[in-house]
Amino acid sequence: MSCATCSGNIEEAVKSLDGVEEVSANFASDEALVTYNPAETDIEAVYEAIEDAGYEPVRNEEGDGDMTEQRERAVERDLRKQRRLVLFGGVLTAPFIVAMIGMVPGVPDLLPETLFGVGFGWVEFALATVLMATLGREFLAGAYRAFVNNRQANMDTLVAMGTSSGYVYSTAVVVGLIPEGGLYFEAVAFILWFITVGNWLEVRSKVRAGDALRELLEMEAEEATLLVDGEERTVPLDEVEVGDRLKVRPGEKIPTDGVVVEGESAVDESMVTGESVPVEKREDDHVVGSTINENGVLVVEATKVGSDTAIQQIVKRVKEAQARQPDVQRLVDRVSAVFVPAVIVNAVLWAVLWGLFPGILAGFVEWLPLWEPVRGGPEVAVGGGVPVFEFSVIVLASALLIACPCALGLATPAATMVGSTISARNGVLFEGADVLERARGVGTVVFDKTGTLTHGEMELTDVVPAGEFEAAAADGDRGDDPERRGTHPDGGALVGHDQGAGDLLAAAAGAESGSEHPLAEAIVEGAENRGIDVDDPSEFENVPGHGIRATVDGRELLVGNRKLLGDEGVDPSPAAATMERLEREGKTAMLVAIDGDLAGVLATADTVRESAKTTVGALQERGFEVVLLTGDNERTARAVAKEVGIDLDNVHAEVLPEDKAEAVEEIQADGTRAMMVGDGVNDAPALTTAHVGAAIGSGTDVAIESADVTLMRDDPADVLKVMNVSEATIRKVHQNLFWALGYNATLLPVASLGLLNPALAGLAMAASSVSVMTNSLSFVNYDPHEEYVFLPFRPIGLLRS
Repeated sequence: MSCATCSGNIEEAVKSLDGVEEVSANFASDEALVTYNPAETDIEAVYEAIEDAGYEPVRNEEGDGDMTEQRERAVERDLRKQRRLVLFGGVLTAPFIVAMIGMVPGVPDLLPETLFGVGFGWVEFALATVLMATLGREFLAGAYRAFVNNRQANMDTLVAMGTSSGYVYSTAVVVGLIPEGGLYFEAVAFILWFITVGNWLEVRSKVRAGDALRELLEMEAEEATLLVDGEERTVPLDEVEVGDRLKVRPGEKIPTDGVVVEGESAVDESMVTGESVPVEKREDDHVVGSTINENGVLVVEATKVGSDTAIQQIVKRVKEAQARQPDVQRLVDRVSAVFVPAVIVNAVLWAVLWGLFPGILAGFVEWLPLWEPVRGGPEVAVGGGVPVFEFSVIVLASALLIACPCALGLATPAATMVGSTISARNGVLFEGADVLERARGVGTVVFDKTGTLTHGEMELTDVVPAGEFEAAAADGDRGDDPERRGTHPDGGALVGHDQGAGDLLAAAAGAESGSEHPLAEAIVEGAENRGIDVDDPSEFENVPGHGIRATVDGRELLVGNRKLLGDEGVDPSPAAATMERLEREGKTAMLVAIDGDLAGVLATADTVRESAKTTVGALQERGFEVVLLTGDNERTARAVAKEVGIDLDNVHAEVLPEDKAEAVEEIQADGTRAMMVGDGVNDAPALTTAHVGAAIGSGTDVAIESADVTLMRDDPADVLKVMNVSEATIRKVHQNLFWALGYNATLLPVASLGLLNPALAGLAMAASSVSVMTNSLSFVNYDPHEEYVFLPFRPIGLLRS
């Protein structure tokens, strides 16, 4: 693709196919994301549509869904081709450079007027003809395809028309059709070579922008040590299947995603999370493929292989993000669609006007407070120094060549391509570049509690039989019995194995064993850890937001909040004092009723994440409103809010799952744009409703699928990374657009007024798109732990090998 018009042509061609639901072509990455119904069309039809539009798709010849190698080969071919053209064009352009040096005052002519008896004008003609047939062929062919296949004009059209006008005019002069005219073969040579060099630098820039993703894929292990009946066998990675057991020695890469079934070690997960501190892993812990085992030997059971692994999913998410552009790009696309035709009309119009009214226009230009015109200027044309027709050709070529739709088309995708790659490298995955734009407008951050601000690993802390309610409130006895030490209700710790507590815990654990809720799992695990047998319920019903009903060993059980028991006719008031105390301590207290009678209270606790308080403080310092939204009770929610620094007026507690989305809507009712951060199934509707939804990486698949952003680490501090990358990327987009629009708005009038040599116009065109890519790449090594510091334009080593 040569400019943004090309990406639009591809989208239009593919969209015309039956069964295509969505298509987005990215000019910066030279990739297209196509969503289609395989019952109505197939990938071959997509390839053919792209070819019919005049472009060459990179085909997946192996049919395995992984096109990384094919794309790499295509990029290398393109780079080699551009490099050859640059070198070849440089050799043929060198004589023109030598000739121009000889035109400098005080410098003798370095070239003879004739060569082997042939006038140097004919030598220039020969060199320019070869350049038009080689370097120029790329632009002529592109312009032809754009017109024939799409009835459109693109950047190739501008270059083809600009160089052709100079070449044809100069040829007419050299063969004598236009006597005493000037030769502009050197302008043709410079234009073609400058723009070819620009294209080469642009391709290198695009390659560098995607280096981080390629490096990520290159980190994948190539082999795995497979354990079969106690024997070790080395196999290629693509032969590993789900359920296989793999041995990972110290220093080796973990071959694929899995769970540790044997051994302990520290694992370097920096390539996924961006954090350099190794993470301790032991039995039942999950590990990510391609991360590095630091010390102990691990045996890992594969849970995901191939394209399902975390690394492959990260790359997929980033490519999808790069394909979905922000709203500002839609405006740019609309401008780009009419930009080239408008430039052509403008150039032809001014060329005609200069031919018809040279005196009037020359007088107007002389009146303007501008610098000395290039190549003599319009006053020379009027005075006879340059024929009027010749000057009209100069204006036509300059006005065509100065316009740069490439810079405009690259402004947004180049920056978002770098931004999404930076975020992925640091454990933050955006669903689309449009999310980068939306995140920048967030004013309020809404946190779920369990699993987001807290670790989400609930532990059973208190078992209080009903018989102890009165005593607990009356005397506060902490209990000296070894079986109950530190376990009395007012003591806030676990009651031991006395008959009442054991029976209560066994019954509640049996009822909760039918649930996958974190609170239920904590109760069941607490019972099992204390040697209590847990029976499965014969009947089970989940009451969302309130608790559960179950039948265990013929007994009817209720485990849940006050409303659940109240609705079932059980009076919870005898447990009020104990419930209030536990909730003030930040614990989640649950009532238990057996056969219609209040039987006791269970409490679980979750610890606040270490970074929660600093994250909340940092957000507040930057002007964000921070809100806590949870289904937990008011006292527990306020205790956590107080610990992390959230204003108690911003606490929304006891919110039912189905009401969380409504609560987010209320927060946004006054125009506030909110980011919802959560991890559970219950958070999914709220994540979808919020202006931006962010899912903690350890959250449920439903939450992650519903989110706009996935935080790979279980750390709310990564919300700051979201804000930082978003701000940096969108400001880069704005910088690029300012440059691209300012460049065209400034230099188009200059060229139209006859103040610019065509060769300089070609150089400016090439420099414009390279400058946009350079500016985008200037933050490729940005660390999103800190806010990005915007400095003046910072060129980087594009020529670095």
